[in-house]
Amino acid sequence: MSLFATSRDIDVRAFAAVCEQRVNAAEYPHAQEVVSQVVIYDADALRSAALHDRLGILSELHRLFRDGPGVMVVRNAFPDLAVVDRHSEVFRQIITDEAARVVRADHFAKAGANQRIWNSLQKAAEHSPDSFIEYYANPLLGLIAESWLGPYFQATAQVNVVTPGGQAQQPHRDYHLGFQSDEVAARFPLPMHRLSQHLTLQGAVAHTDMPLETGPTLLLPFSQQYELGYLAWRDQAFIDYFDRHAIQLPLNKGDLLFFNPALFHAAGTNRTTDEFRMANLLQISSAFGKPMETVNRERMMLALYPLMLKRVEQGELDEEGMQAVIAMSADGYSFPTNLDTDPPLHGMAPQTGQQLFELALQERWPVERFVEAVEVMRVKRLA
Repeated sequence: MSLFATSRDIDVRAFAAVCEQRVNAAEYPHAQEVVSQVVIYDADALRSAALHDRLGILSELHRLFRDGPGVMVVRNAFPDLAVVDRHSEVFRQIITDEAARVVRADHFAKAGANQRIWNSLQKAAEHSPDSFIEYYANPLLGLIAESWLGPYFQATAQVNVVTPGGQAQQPHRDYHLGFQSDEVAARFPLPMHRLSQHLTLQGAVAHTDMPLETGPTLLLPFSQQYELGYLAWRDQAFIDYFDRHAIQLPLNKGDLLFFNPALFHAAGTNRTTDEFRMANLLQISSAFGKPMETVNRERMMLALYPLMLKRVEQGELDEEGMQAVIAMSADGYSFPTNLDTDPPLHGMAPQTGQQLFELALQERWPVERFVEAVEVMRVKRLA
């Protein structure tokens, strides 16, 4: 089999065979119960077990995310719900402050359908350091993140409030490859598809009670094990399978939900008329998602563009050569960025430096226009 695959290689029957596995509760001795193939832990029991056998707990959770159903819930993770309430009020104040000036883009739902706070981590820390400290002092967050990613992980967070009547997201996989088109994902060899899910962990803190009618996250246990899933989640047969087999669990305020980013999932429809379902979404990244050196790509682009433009105009640099130089000099990835000022309005990923460089050369922009565009792109990405 080729190490490169396309959407022509996906097979919903193979996907179904993966997803129809059953959880063996004996493999998770520290769990409280298994509900709808989701492993449920009690927060006090998990904390106690980690004090006595931290490595054993880390191993159990890692196997759950990799070889098991890929999704877990921790009940009563915040024993003092006033801590959650105070942080919810911080989020509401930020939402109010931003309402008139921030474009509400989204990745897997219609823009503006829900209330979003991008980079809620930094904004909450700056808005209310006291609330931030008491909220993130919860050691379970680090325990679960370390089980999948190891130490030195990097946290980001985004608040999502699904308003009454808010519609479900489309089923999807998440960052990294989940944010790329099928065509881009197909350019990555399959070992990189497997690696993508090991680079991040998805989590959520429930900031409100989430009975089923409010639309808690739809989940498809074991779906992270399907190797071609990053090429499959837009396919209608897979969407139909998800619609028939995805499960939902009601959550209580203060519960934690964590899952492998390759798990097929989607925020559900809020069928209530007066409940605002709020979750703080945690996207935690491996420490290894960084280059070895700091490189100023904008300065490189500005230094190269005048000569690149001249060579292209004079026929001294063909398309293949142009693409090679762009690939070695400009940033080919959209992230990290500031999603408030650089939102995913046209797809799921903002314009990259490589795309800007290529567009400018193809359209023969004057140097002054290119310089201005590079500066606009740089400023948009700042937090």
